[in-house]
Amino acid sequence: MKIVIIGGVAGGATAAARLRRLDEKAEIVLFERDAYVSFANCGLPYHIGGVIERRKDLLLQTPRGFKSRYDVDARVLSEVIAIHPDSKSVTVREVNTGRSYVEGYDKLIVSTGASPVKPNINGVDNERIFTLRNIPDMDRIKAAVAREGVGSAVVVGAGFIGLEMAENLKEVGLSVTVIEQLNQVMSTVDYPMAAMVHRYLRSLGVSLLLGETVTAFETAGDRLRVHTKSEKAIDTDMVILSIGVRPDTKLAREAGLTMGCLGGIKVNDYMQTSHPDIYAVGDAVEVTNLVTGKPALIPLAGPANKQARIAADNIIMGNSRTYKGTVGTSIAKLFDMSVAAVGATERLLQKEGIEYITSICHGASHSGYYPGALPLSLKINFAPDGKLLGAQAVGFGGVDKRIDLLAQVIRNGGTVQDLQEIEHAYAPPFSSAKDPVNMAGFIAENILQGRLKIIHWHDVDTRDPETVVIDVRTKEEYQGGHIEQSLHIPDDELRERLNEVPKGKTIYTYCKIGLRGYVAARILMQYGFEEVYNLSGGYDTYVCCNDSIAQMSSS
Repeated sequence: MKIVIIGGVAGGATAAARLRRLDEKAEIVLFERDAYVSFANCGLPYHIGGVIERRKDLLLQTPRGFKSRYDVDARVLSEVIAIHPDSKSVTVREVNTGRSYVEGYDKLIVSTGASPVKPNINGVDNERIFTLRNIPDMDRIKAAVAREGVGSAVVVGAGFIGLEMAENLKEVGLSVTVIEQLNQVMSTVDYPMAAMVHRYLRSLGVSLLLGETVTAFETAGDRLRVHTKSEKAIDTDMVILSIGVRPDTKLAREAGLTMGCLGGIKVNDYMQTSHPDIYAVGDAVEVTNLVTGKPALIPLAGPANKQARIAADNIIMGNSRTYKGTVGTSIAKLFDMSVAAVGATERLLQKEGIEYITSICHGASHSGYYPGALPLSLKINFAPDGKLLGAQAVGFGGVDKRIDLLAQVIRNGGTVQDLQEIEHAYAPPFSSAKDPVNMAGFIAENILQGRLKIIHWHDVDTRDPETVVIDVRTKEEYQGGHIEQSLHIPDDELRERLNEVPKGKTIYTYCKIGLRGYVAARILMQYGFEEVYNLSGGYDTYVCCNDSIAQMSSS
């Protein structure tokens, strides 16, 4: 059997290695249009920032290595320019010579990935403007950063790659401005979690222009001027475009393969395209979002690797393994902060018309009494029947293991009740006896059982004027800042001061993070106060979100 693979990196290279392990006699040819067949693309920003010092550490495999270890014919600088399903062949153009030839196949794997989106605006082809997709892109950016006199950068787009680039450019000494069209960074998380990121990045000197659109670029002396829709003009030495990616499907489209509703290649559960001898994997394909049950584009390395392994198995052993879909688990490091997400955001749930409830809890990376405990915040979105739909985590330690736990619950169709029952490895240096994931489950169960009613940060300032807001924090906390027109009754004094709480009114309780507010709400409810609501995430979330909005308005 002869198998041709179009594209290397995560999908193509993984498929090639798996195919060889399954069939020693198969003829395997891998075409890669760039000079590097297998590299760690997720590590590219960190070489630019100097964290990964040696460039060669990013090169996972070479054509020579593929040949000697796997007997795979990996041909770099060889661009497939056409697929011919009827004759089961591809046309290949050698990048260096321009020579074209035809290569036949029995089975074909398309792993063409995704391309950075480049907006159609004036000046976008300026040599000081870069995108980051591969090793040559990385080399160009690193060389630009090293040029004498380069001291600033604008990053357009605040997704994972954009913010990782912002971090690494800042780490090598550049002043960095991030411009984002949305009103928040990282669309994979909801606004309250993004607001924490906004506060942290600004504290480190990263300028954020949110809710802003770039309209043009122009040369300004020896610098580059970035123009925005609100008529701002920012002079900089270089620009990184990171406004997203789109599936690279030109070959598949021209070959007549069926496309999905989102513009990716449509595949079945076996990773098989509309042509039975052609499979497709990675960022170019549409997969099933396991939360919504609908097609999704998930440009992540983990799913690409898994899809490639499944496609290889099905080619060699017949269609026997299925790719069930993804929940889109992701994480990013931003200086010392980690930001992670899985499943559906509120925006997606609203778009799909899925009913949901959301709650926030603030905890710590491990037991507070053990030295070094760091802030950790969790937000979960769940259905009225308790099914977990999405989760997000922001913090400075232990974020990865919490999001991994939450991801498995979502992937298995689990509920908030399952969060309460998760058994985790506990010792004071690693966690708490009631882990933040357990706490998120406890809070959600209280909401579902009617033991707790909640309101959110955005409900506070739009409340009915007759609503009674009670701050149950200490005197010192209250004096440090509080919600306007709130009644101050510390938690420990509430039972003795119930006569100060008006009857027949809607009541909002709040504390720093939500726990004491919950205790106060339970006291009030059991003394006959009916419409009692606790502020989810407490005063910390309220202030963080409102500060972020104020910063955006003033920038």
